[in-house]
Amino acid sequence: MTGAKRKKKSALWGKVHAPHREDVKQWWRRRLPILEWAPQYSLKENLLPDTVSGLMLAVQQVTQGLSFAILSSVHPVFGLYGSLFPAIIYAIFGMGRHVATGTFALTSLISANAVERLVPQSSRNLTTQSNSSVLGLSDFELQRIGVAAAVSFLGGVIQVAMFVLQLGSATFLVTEPVISAMTTGAATHVVTSQVKYLLGIKMPYISGPLGFFYIYAYVFENIKSVRLEALLLSLLSIVVLVLVKELNEQFKRKIRVVLPVDLVLIIAASFACYCTNMENTYGLEVVGHIPKGIPPPRAPPMNILNAVLTEAFGVALVGYVASLALAQGSAKKFKYTVDDNQEFLAHGLSNVIPSFFFCIPSAAAMGRTAGLYSTGAKTQVACLISCVCVLIVIYAVGPLLYWLPMCVLASIIVVGLKGMLIQFRDLKKYWNVDKIDWGIWISTYIFTICFAANVGLLFGVVCTIAIVIGRFPRAKTLSITNMKEVEVKVKTEMQDETLQQVKIISINNPLVFLNAKKFNTDLMKIILKEDESSQPLDDVSKCEQNTLLSPLSNGNCNEEASQPCPAEKCSLVLDCNGLTFFDYTGVSTLVELYLDCKSRGIDVFLANCTASLIKAMTYCGDLDTERPIFFDSVPAAISTIQANKNLSKASDHSEV
Repeated sequence: MTGAKRKKKSALWGKVHAPHREDVKQWWRRRLPILEWAPQYSLKENLLPDTVSGLMLAVQQVTQGLSFAILSSVHPVFGLYGSLFPAIIYAIFGMGRHVATGTFALTSLISANAVERLVPQSSRNLTTQSNSSVLGLSDFELQRIGVAAAVSFLGGVIQVAMFVLQLGSATFLVTEPVISAMTTGAATHVVTSQVKYLLGIKMPYISGPLGFFYIYAYVFENIKSVRLEALLLSLLSIVVLVLVKELNEQFKRKIRVVLPVDLVLIIAASFACYCTNMENTYGLEVVGHIPKGIPPPRAPPMNILNAVLTEAFGVALVGYVASLALAQGSAKKFKYTVDDNQEFLAHGLSNVIPSFFFCIPSAAAMGRTAGLYSTGAKTQVACLISCVCVLIVIYAVGPLLYWLPMCVLASIIVVGLKGMLIQFRDLKKYWNVDKIDWGIWISTYIFTICFAANVGLLFGVVCTIAIVIGRFPRAKTLSITNMKEVEVKVKTEMQDETLQQVKIISINNPLVFLNAKKFNTDLMKIILKEDESSQPLDDVSKCEQNTLLSPLSNGNCNEEASQPCPAEKCSLVLDCNGLTFFDYTGVSTLVELYLDCKSRGIDVFLANCTASLIKAMTYCGDLDTERPIFFDSVPAAISTIQANKNLSKASDHSEV
């Protein structure tokens, strides 16, 4: 009897812990998003725009790969590898359909610190060109890419560890003002690092605290060393790039394919430099020899991992935060979801695996992602097509780039950072919405340019949390689980049998970055909640359980509970009497909620709003100006809803 019980218990235990086949499939689909979208890929609808986008993206990948490799203090050919392998890995594991992963200015700048510290330029004379080296490169170049690959490897391991620890849920701590200030400050650093190429002067590598100011001090001290030819060519390149890109932006709706000005400029500059022998005649620095092919994989040097730990953490945090912001922006724009933890895994593997193929640290770049937007990309197939083009460049076109002037390459980098640099315009927005966020932006930017991007990021997060804790009253909760939810039935004058239900939700907490995401999630659950399968039978509460905020239901009580209610326009009133203060993230959440409900046919009204909240929402978003949405009280909002309902009924009757 005991044996039979033990056998039965073990069988039950096996049933509980044996994974179901569907669960395993679902797990693989979550971890490999390509299994989700690839089988549903429409060749007829998506292949053409993805092909066009992929070709345009390849131009950016090649130019930025060469540029950011030099920014990372390694040979330019390694930037081409960094534009190939990470994009393939992310296409398999990433969830952002319009995220173009590859070389990235910020991560390249961080890894350059480790490269210059461990393999300084002064050690070049100690190494010689060796025929047995990879691709005929010197041992000096291989030592440098070894350090950069070690930074990439360790940074990817840190990101994968964060995925295992499920730290993606903590990304709400990094607010939009902090990301904007950090990326703007880092872009300023990148522009500063290109000054020596733009001016054509020789300059030692300068980094560390206040290195930003030391670079400009060195430039002004050696202003007589500026090469006029390099300066004029840089100015001409920048003017051409900016002008053509602005024209492309203005006429993108009228032309199907934008002019790849980066590619045209590279070809023209290389040809002109070759014909006039600018390298020897004017002393212009050129890219130099770019070897063909891809070398066999090699593990990064593991013995220096402890020496690059600081840079690896910077690459892991800065690269992930910048990439996640782009992924979430594209998901919001094109109405799909992105898992924060899965992005940790995708970017971690995009750094770990390519590090065995001589790749520098990678992340998503704003310029490439914006390019995918403008060219109409649909899926990650565009990135895979760009990888094919990059592969052609590696095996066939690379040696032809020998004569490309470095000042032209630097001009392409500077213009490519325009999207980050114009974030200075956000200051006016933050000043009008929340002056404390404005102050956080300024202080984060100052810390970034004085120290580094990772230092600025950490300072911004700590500063934001400290200020919110200081502002927050002693509330019991940060969530809206305790918010008051009331449903009101409004009877119209035209049809007494029609009842319109209005849901009133009272917000009893401040709305800041700490609780904005949960606020939006909980509120959308209420809005999209399906009809109850059964309803109470008594007349008073018959309609009370039915949520009318779903676009498929309304407040009409139906004799048969199984039948759906006919579609009616529904209304939501947010009582903001308890919203004592807010920040930019909170206001953005309210505006996004309003616009989302408006697209679903749901009227949203806000009652008991402070003047500062009305000003912030009006400035922050494109709200409906044709009719009022802000009211002094909840009864005033309900009266307006009833009047609008009666007016629409009267107009319907007059048309009949």
